[in-house]
Amino acid sequence: MIRKTMIAVSTTALLATSFLTPAWAAESKETYRLLDLFATVFEKVRAEYVEPVKDDELIEAALNGMLTSLDPHSSYLNAKNAKDMDINTKGEFGGLGIEVTMESGWVKVVSPIDETPAFRAGLQPGDFITHLDGEPVQGLSLSEAVDRMRGLVNTDIKLTIRRNGNAPFDVKLTRAVIKIQTVRSHAEGKIGYVRITQFSATTDTDLRKHVDQLKKDIGKDLGGFVVDLRNNPGGLLDQAIAVSDDFLEKGEIVSTRSRKAEDTQRFNAKPGDITGGLPVVLLVNDGSASASEIVAGALQDHRRALVLGTRSFGKGSVQTLMPLGQYGSMRLTTARYYTPSGRSIQAVGIEPDIKVLQSKVEPINVPERERRAEANLRNALANPDAKAAKPAEDAPAKDAPAAKDEEKHGDAPPVIKMGDPAQDYQLARALDLIRGLSLYRATAN
Repeated sequence: MIRKTMIAVSTTALLATSFLTPAWAAESKETYRLLDLFATVFEKVRAEYVEPVKDDELIEAALNGMLTSLDPHSSYLNAKNAKDMDINTKGEFGGLGIEVTMESGWVKVVSPIDETPAFRAGLQPGDFITHLDGEPVQGLSLSEAVDRMRGLVNTDIKLTIRRNGNAPFDVKLTRAVIKIQTVRSHAEGKIGYVRITQFSATTDTDLRKHVDQLKKDIGKDLGGFVVDLRNNPGGLLDQAIAVSDDFLEKGEIVSTRSRKAEDTQRFNAKPGDITGGLPVVLLVNDGSASASEIVAGALQDHRRALVLGTRSFGKGSVQTLMPLGQYGSMRLTTARYYTPSGRSIQAVGIEPDIKVLQSKVEPINVPERERRAEANLRNALANPDAKAAKPAEDAPAKDAPAAKDEEKHGDAPPVIKMGDPAQDYQLARALDLIRGLSLYRATAN
């Protein structure tokens, strides 16, 4: 009780000492008055609220309120949340595997992380999470909502999702330890496909390993690379710079401009393109945010890659994690970043060079005799070098998908398997584009 009393009595003095320099304090009596107001409200809540409240919870709520009122990305992290963030940036954490933000009181999905419970359940960028286990999220802070989504491994949680203004539907997810493999790759014929799911501490090193392996697997016939940044919510700035540098020989990658002009920073590429100058197509969508947009903006401005897909998320701000000792840390927006041409993408995003909306690729099973072909015309001349092909019977193709029942109201929409060109229309278009660029490059030489 003595400790709590001392905290209440010294609140104004403590805040004034912590946040005001003597020179500024002398010029700002109004600031002292407002800090007195805070101390008065704090003490009245402690003494007269209908139920007992803890001092640390009140202070945390006040700090979070102050920071979240600035922008959606500034926040206070108590010691537990700060530790969780540190684990996250190192590439392993527990939960559902989903990057979220807050919009109009709802939790909004920025992007699901590949091969996680959220990804496998089909959650998409732009989805709104309205309820957690039947309880509305309105009234919760973002950190509170995230805390409720986390929990013991192998426990279930029900999320209510609203998508594109349609009827809400429920999705049950099982919490898991999320081990993030930030880079994955495979060969698509003579083209290297590389997917970067986020930018953690090992992303640049992993990317170089995957590119080297693709060079060995495909060999001298390697025609180019598709780099997939769709649903990549961002991550570490230094890793975005390093990944951009991997594809550039020279020039500016990004600049960050803060409140003070003298704090402006510019980051430039060093010689060395890990692809050897091969064509690159970069895939983005509205789940590509922050560090992903740094890479897309740099390669687009330098004409090093063609950007294909849909407009990116538009997060053009930089957050700095500031330690607060035993009390955790705060994440504060300290700068905006600009692409090499000097454009800010804050709230506007990266507009792709070639806009391609996502669609599910499905074969159209037209019977052979209904297809337009010279061989099907009456009295068509025969080919002298081969026997005329006999039109196929009117039967469904062997690999045709089975007919599906009409979706029931309230069911989750079907999931498109990203990374599989048989289903992923954007990837199929990117691969065709690389093939064309590779062919043009070969004939030009």
